[in-house]
Amino acid sequence: MYKHILVAVDGSDTSNLALQEAIKLAKEQQAQLRIVHVAEDIPLNIDTEYALEAYQEAMRKTGEDVLSKADAIARESGLTPETKLIQIETLGHRVANMVVEEAQSWPADLIVLGTHGRRGFNHLLMGSVAEGIVRISPKPVLLIRGK
Repeated sequence: MYKHILVAVDGSDTSNLALQEAIKLAKEQQAQLRIVHVAEDIPLNIDTEYALEAYQEAMRKTGEDVLSKADAIARESGLTPETKLIQIETLGHRVANMVVEEAQSWPADLIVLGTHGRRGFNHLLMGSVAEGIVRISPKPVLLIRGK
């Protein structure tokens, strides 16, 4: 049924649950697994070039670390995943859009991601990448709720 499963990770416990579910599905379906992390390289309030470069390097390094850990978990489960660090370098691009674009261009049959299930004021402040993906994705989306 699913031959290409894309899972978006951010290193949180919730995204690790989504990774575990994506691994389980990929093994059951004998599907290719692609693990992605989106790094936002565009800070709005850094006014020196040095600070901006340090910030961007830290975001890349963090993303690479998240992907490396996720890759190791998938490999321990017997899979050979692909990993991809997606960097937002243009103001106005959003994480949800970048995940959906990657799912379409790869092409994924399913997107798996964790959701923190924020509600009320926290949802208003933080927004929801998962909700954004569900709203715009032409691909099926499997949300894994955090504990």
